[in-house]
Amino acid sequence: MKGKTNHNRYMFGLGTVGRDMLYTMVSMYLLFFLTDILNLPDSTMWWMTGAMTILRVFDAVNDPIMGYLVDNTHSRYGKFKPWIVIGGIIGGILTILLFFDFGLSGAGYVIMFVVLYLLWDLTYGANDIAYWSMLPSLSLDQKEREKTGSFARICANIGLFTTVVCILPVTNALGGDKRAWLITVIAIVLITWAFLMFTVFGVKEDKSINVKQDTTSLKEMIQALFQNDQLLFTAISMALFMIGYCTTTGFGVYYFKYAFKNEEMYSIFAAILGVSQLAALSVFPLLSKKYSRKVLYAFATVLVVIGYIIFFFAPMNMIFIGTAGILLFVGEAFIQLLMLMFLTDTVEYGQWKLGRRNESITFSVQPFINKIGGAIANGIVGATLIISGINAAETPDDVTDSGLLIMKLSMLILPLIFILIGYIIYRKKFKIDKQMFDEILLELAARGEINRD
Repeated sequence: MKGKTNHNRYMFGLGTVGRDMLYTMVSMYLLFFLTDILNLPDSTMWWMTGAMTILRVFDAVNDPIMGYLVDNTHSRYGKFKPWIVIGGIIGGILTILLFFDFGLSGAGYVIMFVVLYLLWDLTYGANDIAYWSMLPSLSLDQKEREKTGSFARICANIGLFTTVVCILPVTNALGGDKRAWLITVIAIVLITWAFLMFTVFGVKEDKSINVKQDTTSLKEMIQALFQNDQLLFTAISMALFMIGYCTTTGFGVYYFKYAFKNEEMYSIFAAILGVSQLAALSVFPLLSKKYSRKVLYAFATVLVVIGYIIFFFAPMNMIFIGTAGILLFVGEAFIQLLMLMFLTDTVEYGQWKLGRRNESITFSVQPFINKIGGAIANGIVGATLIISGINAAETPDDVTDSGLLIMKLSMLILPLIFILIGYIIYRKKFKIDKQMFDEILLELAARGEINRD
């Protein structure tokens, strides 16, 4: 049984390496591609910024519907894997098209982009919901979930930071033009498909978790989302964190190009942060044996606050900026994993409270949050780039001191406020600790809704 658990842990985690490489390209570098590679004018960028923000909010609302579809899927391959495959293949093709230059401009380009971006959001959402909602079906043990979640987040961060570290050196080596970016995106899509095979062919769900397979009605879907109070509070806290996190990371390449005025240092900085996050995720299971999740969340939040403050007041010196970045991203790595664990435990809470186990509907909250967070962050970044004069600047020296201050406020102070509010909501409203979770499992077992043997 232990060998099967370890096998699942590794096959599940490896599946997200490529997924996060692909998602990073779109969430962090599509805007940079539009502003600095396609060199779209301010007039078009206002439309693009508004369109991307509205589209992500609109599509986020559809994620619970996708969770509903996954939960009601009954196939010989289960309910998760078909959507992982469908979303992965189609989403990859659409990613390539987003970075393809069709030779259009003005309204024609905006309309074409809107269609492609909406379709990409829908297909990636299908893959993402199905992937993460598989996690609760692998084990009922909180510690095993933490180990599996930790390894999955490690793999996700390997994918993320591989892209962050390599994107500028690779594209510049290939010529730094539209063709170079397209070649890079195609390579990432192929890597995504390769790593998804680990999960599709390697993960075996725990059939001892006896769950009801009745079809979920739309009314029950709404109940699963809105009557699960712990899911709601987790969602709010996650959303506020993701707005802050995505806003900060969205400014990364602009900060080093226009404020630090050394674009090449961005990859070095990203490598340092990547190693820091991977180290933090690696030690998380060890720390979770000694400290409660509440203590770890408080510790992580303190690190984030200190990191943001140092970063904001730091001179343009890599020692100060690097130290701030390490504190910031170690804390954020902890918070990301804790949020995943909180969300996972709300599945059993919802089953205990509402009488139904809806993994996919519950986990549809995660891409919903990512899209809402990304949409608001994208709006903040896009508007800041235009207002600060960065988008119109031909060289870094063309950006004024006031423009750089506007960017730093949006990049560092505003995200800090969002993350702190999210933490306060968690401390006041979230109540599923280990004791309560164990009591929930005992009652579910007594009701015959799960099998803990």
